[in-house]
Amino acid sequence: MPLSVMKNKALVGARETVSPYDGLTCAEYFAGIGLVRLGLEQVGWNVIFANDWAHSKFEMYSAHFKDASKHYKVQDIFSIGSDDIPETILATASFPCIDLSLAGNLEGIDGQHSSAFWGFTQILDSQANKPKIVMLENVSGWLTSNGGQDFRIAIQELNRLGYACDVFTIDAARFVPQSRPRVFVVGMQSSKVNQDILVFSKRSSSLKTQTLEKAVVANLDLCWNFLDVPPLPDRIKADLSFVIEKILDNDARWWSDNEVKRHLSMMSSINLEYLQGLQELSTYSYCPMYRRVREGKQRAELRKDGLAGCLRTVRGGSSRQMLVRVGQGTIKMRLMTPREYARLQGVPDNYPIPLQVNQALTGFGDAVCVPVIVWIAENILNPLTKSLRESNLVLHQ
Repeated sequence: MPLSVMKNKALVGARETVSPYDGLTCAEYFAGIGLVRLGLEQVGWNVIFANDWAHSKFEMYSAHFKDASKHYKVQDIFSIGSDDIPETILATASFPCIDLSLAGNLEGIDGQHSSAFWGFTQILDSQANKPKIVMLENVSGWLTSNGGQDFRIAIQELNRLGYACDVFTIDAARFVPQSRPRVFVVGMQSSKVNQDILVFSKRSSSLKTQTLEKAVVANLDLCWNFLDVPPLPDRIKADLSFVIEKILDNDARWWSDNEVKRHLSMMSSINLEYLQGLQELSTYSYCPMYRRVREGKQRAELRKDGLAGCLRTVRGGSSRQMLVRVGQGTIKMRLMTPREYARLQGVPDNYPIPLQVNQALTGFGDAVCVPVIVWIAENILNPLTKSLRESNLVLHQ
């Protein structure tokens, strides 16, 4: 379901005089099309610096955020100097996942793409006044890449830079009809840390997986600061029908009868029986569909839980998601649209969609889910910022 976005309150043209204690300020690395910003803004944060190397993503960002040219640098992260970056409370980094993802090439954190993580930490290392809080986001494969060493190395590096860390797994399916599990690491500069593993052990299962638990237990020698956070909300009672664009039956985006029959012939008997049951209903149902190779044959497979699969890009190793509409005696199929991708990421309909379809799909597929960021800001970042400020005041009294 699309979320409304509060008016941008970024302080344009005053970066040199902005104190991190004048407001909730953020530097967004690997900013892409700005979905971290969309989430943070809804709970009071101002993104006053952003960076990504892709001009195509900057085009999408700037089409929505009109102040982009004043704070968004389109360049390789390794080439950014600390003098270019304003002082902020928070720095976020959704660094490239392709070398960590099971759908990618598994080259690890030193791979061609995911090694950009080191560009981010290089910037932190060069800053005289580092952000008090950092937040990293990546795929679940980060926890197991290179036998778990890539995750350990990343936490070690944040520790070296003075950050005690906490870690969470959050599935976007709690907020939107998309299965999108992600790992979030929150590092904080604090004189008091809580390394009590019982705090982590008692945490709601909505915020951790068995894989995450194993990763933390295997690295208890590192510097952690386990926070007291509430459980995630229950999964929303919304399925794909809530994000579907209303497209007329005669629209050319619907596949021909022959193409539909071809994909039906690629389905298992279980999937065919499932569709036949839905076909007799008086209402439409929607299922995502994927083409996969099984036992040397191409298959068309359905997802039947009301959720889209995790949105990805061709560069990430996965094909574009397809949609099946079934009911009222009919079965129709087509590719999912860019607007549907946007809605599955919690992006409001006032966010412009570029004319180039692949540009749009890559932008949204590479991004974060907006309501997940809102939840993290409300329940982790904002309380943590308040605590750090109070500690700072005590220290200076």
